[in-house]
Amino acid sequence: MHCALYTAGTCRSCQWLDKPYLQQLADKQQDLRDLLSDLPVDEWGEPVTGAESAFRNKAKMVVSGSVERPLLGMLHRDGTPVDLCDCPLYPASFPAVFPLLKTFIARAGLTPYNVARKRGELKFLLLTESRKDGGMMLRFVLRSDAKLAQLRAALPWLQQQLPQLKVISANLQPVHMAILEGDTEIPLTDVQRLEEDFNHVPLFIRPQSFFQTNPGVAEKLYATARDWVRARGDIRSMWDLFCGVGGFGLHCATPQMKLTGIEISAEAISCAKESAARLGLQNVEFQALDSTGFATGKGEVPDLVLVNPPRRGIGKALCEYLSRMAPDTILYSSCNAQTMAQDLALLPDYHILRVQLFDMFPHTAHYEVMALLVRR
Repeated sequence: MHCALYTAGTCRSCQWLDKPYLQQLADKQQDLRDLLSDLPVDEWGEPVTGAESAFRNKAKMVVSGSVERPLLGMLHRDGTPVDLCDCPLYPASFPAVFPLLKTFIARAGLTPYNVARKRGELKFLLLTESRKDGGMMLRFVLRSDAKLAQLRAALPWLQQQLPQLKVISANLQPVHMAILEGDTEIPLTDVQRLEEDFNHVPLFIRPQSFFQTNPGVAEKLYATARDWVRARGDIRSMWDLFCGVGGFGLHCATPQMKLTGIEISAEAISCAKESAARLGLQNVEFQALDSTGFATGKGEVPDLVLVNPPRRGIGKALCEYLSRMAPDTILYSSCNAQTMAQDLALLPDYHILRVQLFDMFPHTAHYEVMALLVRR
């Protein structure tokens, strides 16, 4: 992948861009093998890949510059802004949208937030696209509601220019820290979710719910989880912990299976419930709870527990509880192989049947990994 921003030295977020792609994959696979070197693995799958460019469905843009000439991109540590509108990781539809967003910022009088001076209102623009129909979600992250009336008044012009904007909202993030968004979300359109479709499973994206940023590889990840679960035979009950919008559980569920999905985000749970209803699944329960708290407070033992935790992993308390609870099968999906390896070492009663790497983040050292564990 060629990137003029990388060549010019203005953005080095893709740290491995100079490294041939096959070498990137080999280095990631070796890193994973090294991390799991003390844990026997029966079967190593080949790395699963997708597109090397234009694979992201989301842009997280720091807004800087002036209200008349805003910049969309990032800030270096010294405060120097970099405009990333030409980033080749974004889909082909994004470059035509960014100039209109800049014009809108000026029309609406949304003063970019100045980090050094702690002044201004507009901190970030978050743009997400659905592969299913090209619909887009746009979120304005503001310091306060001071410019909210101006934003609302100017929106009809933007919606006329960009009819693909199905979901628009404002998020209030008043804290002077490197935090992407706050707790308060203010809807600016009647529709507040995008629809996606992975492997004929409907999934929904709401403003404050997590959704994979590489849908091509995520679709393969969910399909692999489904295949691994079905290969285990008659799974009658399953917990999907840290379930997000339900991608894993909904792929693995059958009409006969009892599926329980747990996720702290109420927005994500709302999406998962809508997907389950669309699929006609009756024996499904999704709840907005802390996954560790839920699991350690239950007496029942499901046949299979699927965990897809944030980068910190599932931690000692949940590992110890899973060991005591002793489900027959654990499916562990992780965006941080280092914490996954630490967790797996805390599950000595389980044997690793399969491991597979999913290259969700080309040109960086990051990757997704999934491991299938069975009780000894």
